Amino acid sequence: MSNKLKILVVDDEENLRHWLKIILTDAGYEVDEAQNGEAALKKFEDNLYDFVLCDVRMPKMDGRELLREMRHRQIPATVIMMSAYGTEETALEAMKMGAYDYISKPFRQDEILLVLRKASERERLVQENRILKRQAIKEFGFQNLVTRNPAVQEILQTVLKIADYKTTVLISGESGTGKELIAKAIHSSSSRKDQPFVAVNCGAIPENLLESELFGHIRGSFTDATYTKKGLFEEADGGTILLDEIGELPSLLQVKLLRVLQEEEIRRVGDTKPIPINIRVIAATVRDLSEDVKSGRFRADLFYRLNVLSIHLPPLRERKEDIPILIAHFLEKFAPRFNKQIKGVEKPAMEVLLNNEWNGNIRELENSIERAIALTETDTIQITDLPPYLSAKADTHPGIFIPQQELSIKKISEQVEFELIRRALERTGGNRTKAARLLEISHRALIYKIKEYGLDKAIPKGLKSEESEELMDEPGTKEG
Repeated sequence: MSNKLKILVVDDEENLRHWLKIILTDAGYEVDEAQNGEAALKKFEDNLYDFVLCDVRMPKMDGRELLREMRHRQIPATVIMMSAYGTEETALEAMKMGAYDYISKPFRQDEILLVLRKASERERLVQENRILKRQAIKEFGFQNLVTRNPAVQEILQTVLKIADYKTTVLISGESGTGKELIAKAIHSSSSRKDQPFVAVNCGAIPENLLESELFGHIRGSFTDATYTKKGLFEEADGGTILLDEIGELPSLLQVKLLRVLQEEEIRRVGDTKPIPINIRVIAATVRDLSEDVKSGRFRADLFYRLNVLSIHLPPLRERKEDIPILIAHFLEKFAPRFNKQIKGVEKPAMEVLLNNEWNGNIRELENSIERAIALTETDTIQITDLPPYLSAKADTHPGIFIPQQELSIKKISEQVEFELIRRALERTGGNRTKAARLLEISHRALIYKIKEYGLDKAIPKGLKSEESEELMDEPGTKEG
């Protein structure tokens, strides 16, 4: 494989393309050519480019339309616009649309090389920044904490600020919102990261065994104590202990935990000798402990001791902007385990996932995606791959899915239109002229809709080229 940077030159002037290819090849770039925007989009189907040098005015599809389509398809190349009719307004418009720079024709050889060197340096810095971010994510243990939600992003900033302090932290939130992940992130971001992280669910251990599990016991302290045992607090010495479901802690143990926090020492069951510990305590709960304090169910002094720094995680239904990136994260996580390559989620399935309330929060979503990956027989997640209780929430027609919560006529109309056009193209083998007749719309209207919905790939390449010749005979199509 070549390590050269790859450039696509898009211009309807053959002489300019030829001249640019010569000077850019001499400068060490790998150069490809396209005579207009449509030809460039075909090039993108099979090639990856670092840079695109693109003329503004071209037939069929001009530079601005190409730039818009590239952003729509999320093609990552850096775009530099060129024009002999350049004005400040044109340059600003191109930059607003996502172009990196703008250069006016005619330009000298050294001008274009300088612009490309600047763009290369920018791309190098961007790439280095991405690498540093990935390293930071691994270092701070945030690899499973993906979010676009401002409240959760603020929590992650708080995690970094408090990580190195020994202060107790109380994390609250519904089941499945990621409380243990936040606790692990605090630990992994701190100077204790190489020491033990011990998580204990206070509601999962029988009350008669809980004290021994937490603080240990000496041999003979009770009937079954045939040996001396370390407790979880001792196991976590030097590191962090997470007391999950702290609201389930019995009253007697609440008193003993308060003493541990105050004295920084524990006492094994049956022993009179205290053992000093150096430990960071993080507590987590689904309960409203302040209400439990009012009702007398939870000790006020322990609550205030734990609640020095509080973090509340919002439920997934209040951060729905995170659902698509969480799905992408789980696809990347689970697909290799099932030896599958999953490209994404079909639109009807995504609609159901976005509209679900997710009472089980992130854990429920994770389990649903893992199940879907295990069951799917294609390279995308279909609505039929989702758990039955989710797929049942969509009203289904042949090929058309309407989520029960969706009331937008515009959205559903677009979905129906997309499906009918797809069927017509399938039935006619991709022949747009015949498909337009079946759909009872004009040929030009169909071409516009095909581009709008990204259905170009549904048309066999041979038919595409034949019909592009037909278009040249239609009035008003020569300018694209």
